[in-house]
Amino acid sequence: MSDLEENKVSNFIRDIINKDIAEGKNGGTVITRFPPEPNGYLHIGHAKSICLNFGLARDYSGICNLRFDDTNPSKEEQEYIDSIQEDVHWLGFKWNQNLFYASDYFEEIYGYAEELIRKGLAFVDDLSGEEIRKLRGTLTEPGTESPHRNRTPEENLDLFHRMRAGEFPDGSRTLRAKINMASGNLNMRDPVMYRIVRADHPRQGNKWCLYPMYDWAHGLEDSIEGITHSICTLEFEDHRPLYDWFLNNLPALHHPQQIEFARLNLNYTVMSKRKLLQLVQENHVSGWDDPRMPTISGMRRRGFTPAAIRNFCDRIGVAKVNSTIDYAMLEHCLREDLNKTSNRVLGVLRPLKLIIDNYPEDKLEWFDAENNPEDENAGVRKLPFTRELYIEQDDFREEAPNKKYFRLAPGKEIRLKHAYYVTCVDYKKDEATGEISEIHCTYDPASRGGWSEDGRKVRGTSHWVSASHAVEGEARLYGQLFKTENPGSTTGNFLDDIDPDSFSSLKGCKFEPSIAEAAPETRFQLLRQGYYVVDKDSTPEAPVLNLTVGLRDTWAKMNK
Repeated sequence: MSDLEENKVSNFIRDIINKDIAEGKNGGTVITRFPPEPNGYLHIGHAKSICLNFGLARDYSGICNLRFDDTNPSKEEQEYIDSIQEDVHWLGFKWNQNLFYASDYFEEIYGYAEELIRKGLAFVDDLSGEEIRKLRGTLTEPGTESPHRNRTPEENLDLFHRMRAGEFPDGSRTLRAKINMASGNLNMRDPVMYRIVRADHPRQGNKWCLYPMYDWAHGLEDSIEGITHSICTLEFEDHRPLYDWFLNNLPALHHPQQIEFARLNLNYTVMSKRKLLQLVQENHVSGWDDPRMPTISGMRRRGFTPAAIRNFCDRIGVAKVNSTIDYAMLEHCLREDLNKTSNRVLGVLRPLKLIIDNYPEDKLEWFDAENNPEDENAGVRKLPFTRELYIEQDDFREEAPNKKYFRLAPGKEIRLKHAYYVTCVDYKKDEATGEISEIHCTYDPASRGGWSEDGRKVRGTSHWVSASHAVEGEARLYGQLFKTENPGSTTGNFLDDIDPDSFSSLKGCKFEPSIAEAAPETRFQLLRQGYYVVDKDSTPEAPVLNLTVGLRDTWAKMNK
């Protein structure tokens, strides 16, 4: 059974659905939807909603629609539509023929607005947006009715038709619902249903200059598609009375049930589309898919797996109360999956040449190296071994600092992974910089494979690559984009908390030859270094690897 099928943990939404099915509501069917607005790239918070809505439809043998709420052409682009479809598919979900757009229903939604006008439940208002806001009132004071509220249905219909025909300037008139300006719920104080906007729509072009507001259109979209359970995040709880009011006053329509759940909040990041767009537009990051971004495309480029994200969303569960999840938990889910699925490879990020003086200059050996000890079917690969190698600069010290130092130092013996025991006999420095330029060792031919025939044990182990066979490339080291748990909490500006050290690049890294053949998005564990993924900028001649996550798992240690 796949991880898409094995997690059916009970929660309050499932309890509602189970009750509805038991009572025969909706004929026992379950139809959900994931309704993104195409005004940006999806992020990890959207992944939770995707997994929830598609997961419920899967578990109850129902349907989940992918619907684009494209009601605001001034902020929406085809690029975002394409990226959203790619992200949902990459996460492992399919919508088959159930792909819809709010703009497909514009004519039908317009007709329902006419029906409310005829009933005297909607009116055309000449007030500006600023004037409407001023008359709205406060949480403790009622709002003030518009002077245009009592126009006749006939006058409102005429004005509404002329709004659609393009007779009036942008923002000069709106269509508002006539509800209750004294309501304790501000959303019920004669909310705007339509506004005049002249902008190219990604799918409708210039056909419309009159666009529905989200609160007006959303319930109708759900109704038209026959949605049974309209699941949204907690900030829409106060909008539910309006959702119901519109549908109750159009009684011939199917009436879905809106259910709210707590959105995903993750520390050390921001998930406001406005803030993410600002990061991109002001070049604080390299783009929507910058590996430090919490976008699904950024996480994909960082090396996250769909299974890790799905598992994370399952583990955090579905709640009614907002909370903040520790980013370490997300990394824990990632390490769990990568440990099982990523092949181990050798890579030296800060190379230091090691020469084995008693190893023949023209000799070449090949050693078997297991690809993944966690996967018995992963097999082995061949590693070339020669007289001249590269090891990590940090694996050598001129003087061993203490008895617990088990790396290479003059007179010390270590094990080269999969190969031989070597002992340092000398080293050289660059005369200009004073830095170590190469070290010289001897090897024990009887320790082939990394095990001594006399049974002695060597505690230090180093990774290495053959100098003549290594492929040279780049390692891009990514950390958290923000240096505080709640960006902006101190100064009020989240940009102040960007970590200037969240990205660095190491050029001249040396990787084993197999890296050159790896396609973008191939994930590896560089032994002793961390988990890495091949970047889209990589080429066989100059591979580029992105740091996905380190080997240390703080979440697992905290929760033992």
